[in-house]
Parts: sequence; C-alpha cells; structure tokens
Amino acid sequence: MYLIAGLGNPGRKYEATRHNMGFDTVDELIDRHGIVKSGVKFDAMYGKGRIAMEPAVLLKPLLYMNLSGGPIRAMCSYYKADPEKELIVIYDDISLSPGQIRIRKKGSAGGHNGMKDIIRHLGTQNFIRVRIGVGPKPEGWDLVNHVLGRFSGEERKIIDQAVERAADAVEVILKEGADAAMNQFNG
Repeated sequence: MYLIAGLGNPGRKYEATRHNMGFDTVDELIDRHGIVKSGVKFDAMYGKGRIAMEPAVLLKPLLYMNLSGGPIRAMCSYYKADPEKELIVIYDDISLSPGQIRIRKKGSAGGHNGMKDIIRHLGTQNFIRVRIGVGPKPEGWDLVNHVLGRFSGEERKIIDQAVERAADAVEVILKEGADAAMNQFNG
C-alpha cells in the first residue's frame, strides 16, 4: 500500500497559494481516480482507493506545513507502510522554476520546513518526493509572504499544468517505479 502525502496549509486562507502544491496535486489524484474521502485520522484528511492498480492512501496533513511529520508518521505506522518504499511526498519548491517538476528517491529537506519535520519524525531522508517549482522569492520579499502568496494569472496556468504533470508522475511511480518517473519528468 502506498501513502501519498500532499503538503500544504489547511483552510480557505491558504487555498491556491504556492505552499499548497501538494494539496492541489492530491486533489487532482482524488478527482482522477474517484478516491473516496474517508475522513480525518491522526490530524490528516485522507481517502483510500487505487491508483495504477495499486492500493493507495492519499492524505493531506491538517496541521500547518511545519508540523506535517507527525500525521505522516502516524499514517505510515497505522497502515504499516514502509516510508522508504511506500511513501510519496508532494510539495512546493522555491529552487525550481514555476511549473518545473523534480522527482527524487531521497535527499535533504533543502530548507523546506515541512520536509524537515517529516524527516525528523520518520528518522530517514530516504523516501520518494515529487517537488513542484513555484519559483524563487523576488528580491526584497519575505520568504513567508512569497510562499503564502498566490500566482499571477499567467503563472496559474503554468502551475495548473504542473499539478497535472505531478499527478501523472505519481501514477508513473506507482505503475513503473521512481526511476522511470525520474527519467520521464526530470527534464
């Protein structure tokens, strides 16, 4: 069973912000595959279903981004999922251009506080991650204001396509493995 965790911040105030790319991608996967929303468990909204013929639990931690690790660790434990083999985390990345997708099988948090918390709770950096580029903060801007900001109309089109590609990448990971997805989407 795969656990697919999209990172973001809960609440309407944060919808459609740069920091909610993980939530947006999980929503895309839910819509595509008719995943039934099962409710809330361990401070995460979740649903169970199948993607690429594989059983999957999709989840969105309902604590703020910086506290994503606890709900993900609890879900991994509950479903007896090995994070190093069965966890995929989807999140925003300011080091990538808007709309760029990057898949990795392991790595550091790269300054992302949600990822720092997940690594701390899991005790490993070895899990699959799908990063969606949201672009660097403009000069003179505060990082928090940038990641909690919304995209311009032109950027939003690029980001909507990136969310679809990130969902495609998750499907390829489940169907063919992370290496195949990296070859296809890391350009």
